[in-house]
Amino acid sequence: MTALSEAPEAELRHPDADGARALRERRGSALQRLGFRNRLRSTAKASPDRTRSSHSRASGSAFAFRSPRDGQREAEVTSQPLPQGAVMAAQEDVAALQDEIARREEELASLKRRLAAALAPDPEPEPEPERPVPVWPLPPRAALSREEILRYSRQLLLPELGVRGQLRLASASVLVVGCGGLGCPLAQYLAAAGVGRLGLVDHDVVETSNLARQVLHGEAQAGRSKARSAAAALRRLNSAVECVAYARALSGAWALDLVRAYDVVADCSDNAPTRYLVNDACVLAGRPLVSASALRFEGQMAVYHHDGGPCYRCVFPRPPPAETVTNCADGGVLGPVPGVLGCVQALEVLKIAAGLGASYSGSMLLFDGLGGHFRRIRLRRRRPDCAVCGKQPTVTCLQDYEAFCGSSATDKCRALKLLGPEERVSVADYKRVLDSGAPHVLLDVRPPAEVDICRLQHSLHIPLSQLERRDADSLALLGAALRKAKQDLQEGAALPVYVICKLGNDSQKAVKVLQSLRAVPELDSLSVRDIVGGLMAWAARIDGTFPQY
Repeated sequence: MTALSEAPEAELRHPDADGARALRERRGSALQRLGFRNRLRSTAKASPDRTRSSHSRASGSAFAFRSPRDGQREAEVTSQPLPQGAVMAAQEDVAALQDEIARREEELASLKRRLAAALAPDPEPEPEPERPVPVWPLPPRAALSREEILRYSRQLLLPELGVRGQLRLASASVLVVGCGGLGCPLAQYLAAAGVGRLGLVDHDVVETSNLARQVLHGEAQAGRSKARSAAAALRRLNSAVECVAYARALSGAWALDLVRAYDVVADCSDNAPTRYLVNDACVLAGRPLVSASALRFEGQMAVYHHDGGPCYRCVFPRPPPAETVTNCADGGVLGPVPGVLGCVQALEVLKIAAGLGASYSGSMLLFDGLGGHFRRIRLRRRRPDCAVCGKQPTVTCLQDYEAFCGSSATDKCRALKLLGPEERVSVADYKRVLDSGAPHVLLDVRPPAEVDICRLQHSLHIPLSQLERRDADSLALLGAALRKAKQDLQEGAALPVYVICKLGNDSQKAVKVLQSLRAVPELDSLSVRDIVGGLMAWAARIDGTFPQY
């Protein structure tokens, strides 16, 4: 049996160690020779009154220095003649080092230019024209340049894509509606892959609360148009991609013309009116639509109106009631969730643009980020009675989608109007009640996670969800608080109850629930009102130190 012994440390080398050691030895010997010559020159420069001996021989075999004052030899340096091969090797090493320095200096100059461009103040944005300036179709490409072959070499190696697919990407144009949590990763990968033109539609501006998930924007872009911020970031990523920013809300007046100017449309919006508008425009213009949405830890993605598949209206003929719709500002979202969905969107867009087909035409991807699950479900077939893509469509032009959906085309938190003016008070009115010391109860109906962020210390916390399901413990807690507050109230006076939430929407729902409760006798003689604008209005108008989220 052969004994196994541990190899000496000197024998263990990285596969590239020999070559690296040889290079270091060559450079070391060259630097030693150069150092010798530099020391010799410095000695001569240090004594300008000294003259070189006339008998110094060629190749530097002996040098002597004599003082003109005393005529005595002060120093003598002797070196052996260098072999011809060593001289040539040293010259080659010097040339290689000079080339390396030149290359590094060129890289440094490029980095300085990029830094200057990143730090340069943004020019004043030009006013948006009433209608977007039309763009012309990109010409077909016949060949890739040397730089493109190097840049896209890893995806060119894919036999499914190859040079032909890359040329199609270079001639393709994609319209991205929404430059937020979905649109940022989507556009980033499309630009990196070499899509010829990207249209970026977003009317909003960058806010600090966007930065946790909208990865194209940075702190320096706060207050800047999202569309222009995204376009600038994408140009820095790939200057060969044409980025067209549309810093405005998509409108039915010009959406159809805009969609017709692009080959593929990606819907990254966060509201129902825009989703129906984009879908109808894609059907009327004959363009495929790649749509996704994300909320909390979940998301979904599908391809509509492509290869005989259904459109968005086929799957969702009617919009949901406005009061049941939750967006990221209401329900929250973890950044990687829209990041995952945006990347899958980008993959589907690239496959369509490159002629590879779509994987999710007629099916939908469901993603559960908390559980770590992907699931694919089959969608219903294209509906013959669909209002826009059916056999006898009733939607032949774009319409008023805000009226159709009963909500505004924005991803901002909507303002519900469930109560009359007499059932609501402003934050200023409530501040006067608080300052007067009058007995009352302030009921905070936000979810526990929001209460952990911030709260008014004198408030009673009962989540809206517990009120809606008539939770016994919560009703008992409310009854006890009401009885305690009534002890300081004059006999016969009604105890006011003020309900507050983040923005004044859930508080209106809570007032409706309290008005219908019969299980709490103390509520019979109460005045229940909602505080308009909620805690965010309190932070904006009353207490500037109160956190906003």
